[in-house]
Amino acid sequence: MTIFQKFLGATAALALSAGAALADPALIFDLGGKFDKSFNEAAFNGAERWAKETGGTYLDIEMQSEAQREQALRRFAEAGANPIITTGFAMADPVAEVAPDYPEITFVNIDGFLAEIPDNVLMIAFEEHQGSYLVGILAAMASKTGTVGFVGGMDVPLIRHFACGYAQGAKSVNPDIKIVANMTGTTPAAWNDPVKGGELAKAQYSQGADVIYAAAGGTGVGVLQAAADEGIYSIGVDSNQNHLHPGSVLTSMLKRVDVAVYDVLKSGADTQTGQMRLGLAEEGVGYAVDDNNAALITDEMKAAAEDAKAKIIAGELNVVSYYENDSCPALSF
Repeated sequence: MTIFQKFLGATAALALSAGAALADPALIFDLGGKFDKSFNEAAFNGAERWAKETGGTYLDIEMQSEAQREQALRRFAEAGANPIITTGFAMADPVAEVAPDYPEITFVNIDGFLAEIPDNVLMIAFEEHQGSYLVGILAAMASKTGTVGFVGGMDVPLIRHFACGYAQGAKSVNPDIKIVANMTGTTPAAWNDPVKGGELAKAQYSQGADVIYAAAGGTGVGVLQAAADEGIYSIGVDSNQNHLHPGSVLTSMLKRVDVAVYDVLKSGADTQTGQMRLGLAEEGVGYAVDDNNAALITDEMKAAAEDAKAKIIAGELNVVSYYENDSCPALSF
């Protein structure tokens, strides 16, 4: 295996050697891996849906270190991949650096922020606080102890954005509810530490939390497992994680990264650039009800969540964004 193959991965390298990359799009997964059962896996599912429906192929790579970010972008661009889709806020700056050097290629970043967006870049963001507000309502209504928990991944504004919406939703049901919040860490390793996630969940359980929301990528798998072990509820994130522990996962806050990736791949090189924000109105976020959790979501709970959803979409209810002033009125970190 060549150094090039080791870097890109066997699948991508074979496609490149066969010349397939000249017309193929590329997908760069963030740290944590494509099978994190959460954010990255949602992106993977969107790409796989497109591939199965169209018969198309795409290149991909799973980041192993920070140093690979710009390298991966440039190698895919040099190979002619178009568009190049990146996941995770940490890819935003590398995209801004690389994109101007390849004006004929469309670059996409999901979850990041750029004050100035190059002409050939699409930035896709989600209104996570809106979806988190709805699962906060469900958490508070399901709680018997009056204490709910939140376990975040890396301590960054994006994850505080999730927590802020969750806290507001919970307090809309019970103004006196106690919310225990912890972040897993301050480095990218925080996205893939299920052991630490489980430890934090158990610590929150010891403080009375009987519903715990995990917004932590692969780390969240440990949170869901610990909640199931302790006989309490958990809330999944990004992908529908209800099936991981049926009857224990109360719901999952859906962040439709899969739809975003699918739509970009469907548009191909004709993808419109600029800024796109996806919230409840665009069905970019929501909550999951299926056979795995239907018995846990009462008619009253669903009615409350749906009422809030309608009011948010209509502009009658404003969920305060953490980004507005780098703080949250409903939760102190």
